[in-house]
Amino acid sequence: MEKASIFVEGEKEAHVYKWIESEKAGKDLGDDAIRRWVKEHWWGYLRARWIEHLQGRRFWMELDRNDFGLLQREFREDQLLLDCILDRIKAGYENLDILLWARTFGMPMDRVFYILERIDINSRRLACKFASPS
Repeated sequence: MEKASIFVEGEKEAHVYKWIESEKAGKDLGDDAIRRWVKEHWWGYLRARWIEHLQGRRFWMELDRNDFGLLQREFREDQLLLDCILDRIKAGYENLDILLWARTFGMPMDRVFYILERIDINSRRLACKFASPS
C-alpha cells in the first residue's frame, strides 16, 4: 500500500500553482502565490485526499488509519445513497447542506445521519502547515 503525506503532496501542488501563476504574470509571485493557493484550494485539496483515503484508493498518513477503506467496508447496502452524499461532499457541501438536500428529496434520514456520522466531515480539517501566514 502506497503511503503519502497530505502536506508534502499539497506543497508540491502549491508550487505547481505558483509556477503557473508566475508564468502568466511574467514574474515570480513568490510566497504570495503559495498563500493564495492555500486560501483558494487547500480545503478542496484536503477533502479530495480524504475521500481517496475513505475509498481505500490511497493511504494518507495524516488521516486516521481506521478510516482507510471505510466506504468499501461499511456502506455496501447504501451504495447509491453514499454516492449521492459523496458527490455533494466533493462539491463542497457541508453536513447541513446534505441534510437539507436529503430532506427535500425524501432520502432515508436515518441512513443519511448514519453515513454522515461515520464519515465525520468536520473532524477531518487539517490546517495547512507549509504556508506562512500573510
